[in-house]
Amino acid sequence: MALLAVAGCDDFDLDLRNGGSSTAEAARNASATRPTPDSRGIISYPNYQVAVARRGDTLQSLARRIGADVGELSRYNGIQPGDTLRQGEVIALPGRVAEPSGGPLTPRPGVDITSVAGTAIENASAGRTTSNRTLDSGQSGVEPVRHQVQRGETAFTIARLYDVSVRSLADWNGLGPDFAVREGQYLLIPVAMPDASPNEVQTTALETTVPGQGSPTPTPPSAAQPLPEEKTVPAAKPVESTAAPDLGGNTASASSNARMSYPVKGDIIREYAKGKNDGIDIAAPAGTPVRAAQAGTVAAITKDTNGVPIIVVKHDQNLLTVYSNVGDVKVSKGDQVARGGQLAAIRTDGTAALHFEVREGFDSVDPLPYLQ
Repeated sequence: MALLAVAGCDDFDLDLRNGGSSTAEAARNASATRPTPDSRGIISYPNYQVAVARRGDTLQSLARRIGADVGELSRYNGIQPGDTLRQGEVIALPGRVAEPSGGPLTPRPGVDITSVAGTAIENASAGRTTSNRTLDSGQSGVEPVRHQVQRGETAFTIARLYDVSVRSLADWNGLGPDFAVREGQYLLIPVAMPDASPNEVQTTALETTVPGQGSPTPTPPSAAQPLPEEKTVPAAKPVESTAAPDLGGNTASASSNARMSYPVKGDIIREYAKGKNDGIDIAAPAGTPVRAAQAGTVAAITKDTNGVPIIVVKHDQNLLTVYSNVGDVKVSKGDQVARGGQLAAIRTDGTAALHFEVREGFDSVDPLPYLQ
């Protein structure tokens, strides 16, 4: 019982191989929280996707929910189709499924919106066409390393390998209380806390001695000299809390005094994040009209490599608005559009949402200040 109680502590390494080194230092390193999966349980990254199991899931029920082949999932993860999964367990996907509801709707590879926007500013009234360039697809947060468990490895040796807390490793991957892993299992390695550099995380090296030497005796303080002033350093830099936008209550309806109006009405399912999601994603049923946020000129209409249209509208004061994941385009390049005029509609296949951007010249900015 005492051993089990100690094993529950982050500072104890149940794996005594390789000299019995401790994961205590790694346990002190701050790790970010795993991204929240979409409504189906999917987390998408540029190079892979994973599915997160729910309570009572089997591999077969998970495969049915995400629209994947259970046989492929079984072979890829070394799990039988009828096996029960732990709540929060991560299942690696051998191939990509459709982008998740609420996931990134950044235009697909093949279109550089910055290039399109820049050309649109300079040539809004000209007849030249835009060119397509490669754009990295969006992702849900920083892409973590994906580690496949090899024979003989444990959660503790893997945590030590990547210098992370075994507790964080368990939280990210839905491991059980015994931290058991299986050969061939894929694990997501927790990423470091944003804005926390190694100098900002205090780690304490454990002093070790050769067996038989005993523990080193600390030097007693001298009565002739005052004790040094004690300076304390926080174990980790406090995470600054920022006021989160009211996503759940925001039904995408701007006030009459707003500089721009919402292009569709619906819940904001993905907020603006510079460099990760250069706009906002607004859920709306397929076929919903997509309307111009402000009066302007249709500066460019292009398509990504999957043929999905992207519309760029130029406004006064060097502003651009971008509308992607649309279909049934109603306008042509060079058309004058009024605020609220229909540009297109939410497409009938794929994610039922609009990706909307506001750009000041070449730079993307948060659309919400313009809409509220």
